[in-house]
Amino acid sequence: MLLKKQTVWLLTMLSLVVVLSVYYVTSEQDVKDIASNGENAPETSGKMSDEDLKIITEAAGDEAYETVRINLMEKRSKEKEALTTQAASPDLSADEVNKLVDQMQEIETMGVKEKTLESYIKALGYSDSLVTIEDNQVYVTVKAEDHTKADAVEILQLVREEMGTQYIPTVEFDKK
Repeated sequence: MLLKKQTVWLLTMLSLVVVLSVYYVTSEQDVKDIASNGENAPETSGKMSDEDLKIITEAAGDEAYETVRINLMEKRSKEKEALTTQAASPDLSADEVNKLVDQMQEIETMGVKEKTLESYIKALGYSDSLVTIEDNQVYVTVKAEDHTKADAVEILQLVREEMGTQYIPTVEFDKK
């Protein structure tokens, strides 16, 4: 539980830094420059360069992927907590408890497989990816400027190798 709070806190602080950076870069202020003994700072247009905008946009995009990851982690954590509560019931037989434990392990295994697939996709040269596994579906979102059908096929093959044929993969490319 502590890790989730720390992660949420970190993302909140990162968001605050991004917002303050945008405000600082876009605001036109008449500030005193300490290094020049209180003389006015050189005039700037107060507009962001294309590179600054690109950096801020990339940070926001990464934040969106992280938000989805955190929400998915929280959802799975709640599911595991509910299963743990059910397994602690004295009314259940050993077989029923074993089934609940197997479900908890399956939830954990899906999280590990998602992270593994994301790292494999990043290793292919993409800046970021998001993999979610629900029911028998594997949803893959890849952050890429350009892509071809061959890129999608390569990712689909990677998912098939990792997950097997019982899962149906879907690949979507997201512009940076």
